Amino acid sequence: MRIGLLETGEPPESLQPAFGRYGGMFQTLLGPDHAYTTYDVQAGQLPGAPEQHDAYLITGSSAGVYDDLPWIAPLSDFLRAARGQAALVGVCFGHQIMAQAFGGQVVKSDKGWGVGLHRYAVSRPQGWTDADSVAIPASHQDQVVTLPPSATVIGGSAFTPYGLLSYDDAPGRKKGAISMQFHPEFDPAYAAALIEARRGTRYTDAQADAAIATLAAPNDRLRVGGWIGAFLDQETLRLGAR
Repeated sequence: MRIGLLETGEPPESLQPAFGRYGGMFQTLLGPDHAYTTYDVQAGQLPGAPEQHDAYLITGSSAGVYDDLPWIAPLSDFLRAARGQAALVGVCFGHQIMAQAFGGQVVKSDKGWGVGLHRYAVSRPQGWTDADSVAIPASHQDQVVTLPPSATVIGGSAFTPYGLLSYDDAPGRKKGAISMQFHPEFDPAYAAALIEARRGTRYTDAQADAAIATLAAPNDRLRVGGWIGAFLDQETLRLGAR
């Protein structure tokens, strides 16, 4: 399968020697049986046309989808063009930019930061899901607050009601799209290191300590990686994609 990794952000520079970049984290999560191409979206890189890849995965970012940044509008235009033509998976910022590009609304939530291990209920099981809830690392303050037309809520939590979305009825749809607010690509060590890097700036000591403590519990990140793989297989096999 040809997967375009749309990197919309990067880990703090101090963490990259140990953990790499987000594109690499997703390659590790999804496994070696795909042809990956990574695009530095913040540097203005995007595929020339949606059909260049069978699927696209949009990563997390420290940016907000509402920020006045020169790469936000071109990315939104590309996602609208790619919708239905390639399988789409959005994670955290990717989840939010898909929602905004497709007609929803994203804001900086007055709930504050969601960080650490969060549990999300699966309210509408799909062919690619195999559990009624999952515990996954989260790291976000922004949230989708208005659903785009045609979006279906697959799962969420009290903190993040629109935590897992599916888009199934794009005009002329050939392939579907899903997005999730949580971070299946974050292993616990990276999630903890990221919290430590933000201690005292984004989080208080008490918030950081509480969030790091949750990361010792079992998590379902590999299960959700399997969900993404199963979804991509389902959608790309629809047209016999490579």
